[in-house]
Amino acid sequence: MRKKIIFGLLLALPMFFIACGGESTNNTTPSTEDTAKETKTEASTEPYDPHRGEGKFDSSNVVIKGLDAAMAKKGKAISETKCMSCHKATDELLVGPGWKGVTNRHTPYWLMNFITNPDPMIDKDPKVQKQLEVCLVRMPNQSLADEEAREILEFMRQNDGAK
Repeated sequence: MRKKIIFGLLLALPMFFIACGGESTNNTTPSTEDTAKETKTEASTEPYDPHRGEGKFDSSNVVIKGLDAAMAKKGKAISETKCMSCHKATDELLVGPGWKGVTNRHTPYWLMNFITNPDPMIDKDPKVQKQLEVCLVRMPNQSLADEEAREILEFMRQNDGAK
């Protein structure tokens, strides 16, 4: 009986690797992983700014005025779908850190860059690396549109008491 089980496992093991292995070589569109690697390589030539983060957002294209309640409402809905399985609106740690006070700790464009481009920032930002030691899970790229990220930022601002 034992020999049959071992023999069966030896036959199943190669099938497992065949079924789970490799990509199609005739895929002409780059995968999200390929795009992230290209972005990482391109952005790696500039020095990292811990106040700005890494990405396309800076003080020239993220302008914060008074709280936009409609935008915050949309941001809350998006975050409930994409973010709140790992984060809480309080300061409580779940899988990721709580959001309470996040807009006081980081600039708006740093948050926008991290929301839309987390991988290079996780690799370079000392504060994020320390947080990763606590959380042990890298934030996944949710592939949010710029407007969605801006709406989430507005919800974060509302959560922190912005008016």
